[in-house]
Amino acid sequence: MAKRHIYLIRHGETEWSLNGRHTGASDIPLTENGRAVAQRLAPVLATVQAKEPFDLVLTSPLQRARATCELAGLGAQAQLDPDLVEWNYGDYEGLTPQQIRAANPDWLLFRDGCPGGETPEHVGARADWVISRARACKGHVAIFAHGHFLRVLGARWIGLPASGGA
Repeated sequence: MAKRHIYLIRHGETEWSLNGRHTGASDIPLTENGRAVAQRLAPVLATVQAKEPFDLVLTSPLQRARATCELAGLGAQAQLDPDLVEWNYGDYEGLTPQQIRAANPDWLLFRDGCPGGETPEHVGARADWVISRARACKGHVAIFAHGHFLRVLGARWIGLPASGGA
C-alpha cells in the first residue's frame, strides 16, 4: 500500500510578505518573483501526480494561494476551502512585527492572537477541520495556504496545540 503524503504549500511572495507585513484577509497578488517561484513547483508536483494522482487539492480562496496553486499546475483539481485563509490579524493587519511590538513589546502571535482578529485556538479549530478532510483521503493531498496558518496546521497534525506552530 502506498504511503499518503500531505503537501503543505505556502503561497508565493507578495509585496507585503516581502516587506514583513502581516497579511491576513487583505487579498494581495503575487509579485513577479512569487509567480516565478510558484511555477517552479509544477514539475515537482507533476512527478508526484504521475506516480499517484492527488486525491485532494485544497486552496485558500485568497488570490495569492489560488494563483500559486494554478501556477504549480494543480488549479484544475483545486477546491476552495475558506478554512484555509490566513490568520485574521484584526487590528494588526498590514503591520510588521516591529510596529506591533513598539506598542505591545511582549506580544507573541502564537500565544496572544490579535485584537479584533483570531486567537490561536480559533485558527487551530479551522486547521482541525482541514485535517479531518485530509485524513479522510486515501491518497496524496496538496494544501495551498498561508505561512502562519500552515504552521498551525502542522502543529495540529502532530497533536500539538495551535501555539506549537511557533
